[in-house]
Amino acid sequence: MNAEHIQRRVDGVRHLVNPKNVAIVGASDRPGNWAMGVWQALDKGGYGGSIYPVNPRNETVWGGKTCYASLAALPEAPDHVVVVVPGEAAIATIEEAGRCGARSATVFSSGFGEGGDPEGRARGVKLSAAIAKAGLAVSGPNCLGNIAAPFGFQTLRDDRVPDLARGPVAVLGQSGGIVMAIFRALYARGIRCGYSLTTGNELGLTTPDYIRFLAGDADTKVIVCFIESIRDARDFRDACRVARDAGKPIVAMKIGGSEASRAAALAHTGSLAGALDCFDAVARSVGVIRVDTIDDVVELTDFLVHSPPPKGPRLGALTFSGGLKGLMLEAGARHGIDFPDVSQATRDKLAPIVGVGTSLGNPLDAGFAALSSAEAYFKCIDIMLEDENIDTLLVQEELPQVEGTNRKAQNLKVVNRNIAAHGGKPVAVISMVSYMFTDYSRGFRKELTHLPVLHEVDKGVRAAAAAGRYGALVARHDDASRDHADEALKAKVAACLNGVPSGMAALDERKSKELLALVGIRSPHEVVVRTADEAVRAANDISGRVVLKVLSADILHKSDIGGVIVGLEGEAAVREGFQRIIANVGKHKPDAKLDGVLVAEMISGGVELVAGIQRDPEVGPVVMFGAGGVLLEVAKDVSFGPVPLAPAEARDMIAATNAGKLLDGYRGQAASDRTAVATAIVALARLADALGERIEAIDINPLVALPGQGGLVALDGLVVLRD
Repeated sequence: MNAEHIQRRVDGVRHLVNPKNVAIVGASDRPGNWAMGVWQALDKGGYGGSIYPVNPRNETVWGGKTCYASLAALPEAPDHVVVVVPGEAAIATIEEAGRCGARSATVFSSGFGEGGDPEGRARGVKLSAAIAKAGLAVSGPNCLGNIAAPFGFQTLRDDRVPDLARGPVAVLGQSGGIVMAIFRALYARGIRCGYSLTTGNELGLTTPDYIRFLAGDADTKVIVCFIESIRDARDFRDACRVARDAGKPIVAMKIGGSEASRAAALAHTGSLAGALDCFDAVARSVGVIRVDTIDDVVELTDFLVHSPPPKGPRLGALTFSGGLKGLMLEAGARHGIDFPDVSQATRDKLAPIVGVGTSLGNPLDAGFAALSSAEAYFKCIDIMLEDENIDTLLVQEELPQVEGTNRKAQNLKVVNRNIAAHGGKPVAVISMVSYMFTDYSRGFRKELTHLPVLHEVDKGVRAAAAAGRYGALVARHDDASRDHADEALKAKVAACLNGVPSGMAALDERKSKELLALVGIRSPHEVVVRTADEAVRAANDISGRVVLKVLSADILHKSDIGGVIVGLEGEAAVREGFQRIIANVGKHKPDAKLDGVLVAEMISGGVELVAGIQRDPEVGPVVMFGAGGVLLEVAKDVSFGPVPLAPAEARDMIAATNAGKLLDGYRGQAASDRTAVATAIVALARLADALGERIEAIDINPLVALPGQGGLVALDGLVVLRD
């Protein structure tokens, strides 16, 4: 997608949310009809342009407003067209809108493939073609409309929407119900959403188009997305990078973490949802913070609206309750969040303030000293913020429900002013429980423009840590160091695959390892043989114990059919092993094309790992690393990263697994070559990058990390190509 095409689509979003006039096709006086609801929403939002009802069956609607027979009959060219007519009529309306010079449209109608039925899918293809031919920027189909407060534009009919107001948050998503639930939850916390955009099936504009537009919007500080499916992985990644580089964090909810939710996505949007592990691998690398619940969206958004991202995820806390301190530590342990020990210098400074009998740890239970003295309260905050081990400080408090009920909350105004004046590390307010905001609470909260106000221990701790992880990743900015495949590697890959037919195809182990060798991933000394005599000679040349393995692209799981025999030594053992493998193939896979038997050097010792590439249906190829051998099936101790991959990301992948701990030596075992493992993961991602759209999967299991500086060796390898 070239820059000109991208700009046209961004301009299309601008036309959608700020049209010169609106034509509503399907206007009716029938009580409760959708078209009337859209007209009422536009009127309530204060839209300043002309609104034209269109329906050939009516001369007037909505209390005497002139109703036009067609778009061509309007007194001026339509700019934005609201489509509430179904099926073929909706397609015809888009075609007419294009002929009349409209620039954008919203298609509320459903029945364009979201149910998965062939007829609906066929209609969806026709609608897509009509949109492309008309050149319109289209929201939907199967959406609820849009809100753009900066332009007084509201086609989303919802009686619970208050008066439109500009705000620092933009919410967009394929589910209108979820978008509005987030809108209302943020509003209840005193946070306004300047944009609420429902994207539906995305047969016209897509999530990346909206993200790029919002990245350039002056009001927007945080972009919230609800994502059911991604249509173009590369476009999504590029748009997220634009937002990240503009300093606009993306907080995302993504369904697709279970078979049930994937089925729901298919039924709802007509698209296949991918696995969350794969989404996370790519999303993290481009500045997206995925969360699990709407509550998490609210807490994290509150943090990011009111504070720059912290430099890291390490939390400090100031509490006035030993019980709350315990709850925080348990929440941290539950979610892998760090409350690091404070330095001795910090302890020495705190002791005179809170008393030597107080536990001077982190979280700090400041007790009655800080409760009874504003001076002590501010000193505790300053001292904790000075500690080099803390990135964000959480301070226990609840906002007052009515005036005069919580004098200590007034101290927060001072803290807020100090942060505004001097900057520094973020300070966030955190409560024991979630609680309702009153009108007074919201008014009080407006004065704390630099203080996130987080609700409930578990949610608040997660939000603060997530903001810190985001800040650390953005500061690191791995894009420049991602190891892309160069033209020389692509040429070598093409030469290696010369003669391999197109289409889905699994390469045999020998050819797979040839590809791996191109990026420096070595294999044991191996020889392909076709007779027992050749096997004996090869084993003698290798010397020592050997492994025999069947060589066939038709047999992917060799061990399952007795196609692997290890630890053979001596002529008789090798000869018998060869004959046994041939017999096992004949018994279990008689139709398999047999390319021979591999006689391989037997590698002993080291740590068995797995590394591979998996093509996700949404985000494309991702690299996988973890514990290999039988542990892969039993423990599923794996992590994922983007393709291409930066060295720092490879190190993060290793650290995220228990397999990474084994590399450092465990219970007296020798440490293995961790650097070589990280290098191999990066190299594997380079190979996937070089293969491009042709790669379906790569599996190296086991990949053995040898002791000391011995490097590593791929004992088995499988590459699966696609058309």
